[in-house]
Amino acid sequence: MRLWFAPNSDVPLYRQLVTQIELAILSGDLRPGERLPSTRDLARRYAIHPNTVSAGYRELQRDGLAEHRHGSGVYVRKNTPEAASPRQVLDRHIAAFFRAARDLQIPPADVRARVAQWLASPPPDHLLVIDPNPQLRRILMSEIARITTFPVRDASPEDCADRSRLKGAVALCRPSKTKLIRPALPIGMELITLNITSATGWLTPRLPAAEGHLVAVVSHWDEFLTHAQPMLAATGLPAESLIFRDARLPRWNRGLDHVGGILCDSYTASLPNLPRKPRIIVFPLIAEPSRELIRRYAADSQL
Repeated sequence: MRLWFAPNSDVPLYRQLVTQIELAILSGDLRPGERLPSTRDLARRYAIHPNTVSAGYRELQRDGLAEHRHGSGVYVRKNTPEAASPRQVLDRHIAAFFRAARDLQIPPADVRARVAQWLASPPPDHLLVIDPNPQLRRILMSEIARITTFPVRDASPEDCADRSRLKGAVALCRPSKTKLIRPALPIGMELITLNITSATGWLTPRLPAAEGHLVAVVSHWDEFLTHAQPMLAATGLPAESLIFRDARLPRWNRGLDHVGGILCDSYTASLPNLPRKPRIIVFPLIAEPSRELIRRYAADSQL
């Protein structure tokens, strides 16, 4: 795992560490049960204070992303049991459902009636991207529109108070917002957490052609611009070869005709005023496993 730190940034070093490790975990670069570098090794390798590393690791533990094993170190937390066959996993869920029903002392006849109602419900007729950030919702909707023709809409967590917005919807959200959005939905409504693309793994084979040239990072989403800097540095691009443009600001595209490449999100790539002369590299936020899930879900719903 390669990390990048900006000592003069307004973002504290421990927060830079937490952000990069969190992204690595969510994208699958760091897997459950994998040991993180020791505090001493990380501090020595990147010339930062050990207390900075310790503070970052403590926050990862508080967030439930890592765990400390006495005498062994800090590890990516295992949140799920080892994978079994799809039929075995399904059987576990069904068994857990009936155990929960028994624990609640719900009469078997009532359980069967409720299951029958669920099975008789009409299939969903659209996907619903839920996120507090309207710019991110626009990017995700743009990506989904390239994956499937199945209708896709968007909503904020506050919009979910209007239950008519949720009728016939399958909700989608990014991993970091699951705890915020799940309570805003009716009990029993499906919520799909989208896997995030591994930035370093995706970018590394696509950037060699840009070496020796300026690379512009352009987006309407501020977090896209913030996270791009350490991720691009991890691929080996020097900081002085990068420029960043917020596409929400006036004259954001000025001078972009002369850069070697433009890294942007799906929505920004669709804008007519994005220069077409440089090489356009569209970074997909949604990882391939989630893209395939959306394709299958949409195809099943249209049968």
